[in-house]
Amino acid sequence: MKNSKFLIGGLLIVAAVVYLIVSSTTASAEYFMTIEEVVTQQDEILGKSLRISGAVLGDSISYDEETLTISFTVAHVTGDNDEIESSGGLAKVLHDAVREEDTPRLNILYMGPMPDLLQHEAQAIMTGHIEADGIFYADELLLKCPTKYEEAVPDQSETE
Repeated sequence: MKNSKFLIGGLLIVAAVVYLIVSSTTASAEYFMTIEEVVTQQDEILGKSLRISGAVLGDSISYDEETLTISFTVAHVTGDNDEIESSGGLAKVLHDAVREEDTPRLNILYMGPMPDLLQHEAQAIMTGHIEADGIFYADELLLKCPTKYEEAVPDQSETE
């Protein structure tokens, strides 16, 4: 009798731990998507936590110092590292993404101080969600400066 009580108690504890792990994992799950995927699947992913990456269009950057609101547009960049390498590296891919007008684009809204690295052709990696208005509301904004990659494509800044 005593052993069965311990066994049942142990099983209940294990079941509770498994439930907590599963529920916290699904609640905090983020989907990594490309700009193209977000644009085409917008209705299915409304409000879901997403992580996206794109090339910043420099002339779209707008900053309100009073509200600390940053808005800008990003262009689609592939998430496939092999494709990036075969296309000439990240700097070239970012450069090409902002120049091609038919590349899918997405408007971003972020609240926070203006990052120094937010500039033309920077790679923006954002976590947030898209709303019905078609704007991606970023909670987190990470940037990779394109000048870090200019040595790989030295003629990039000369080509306009």
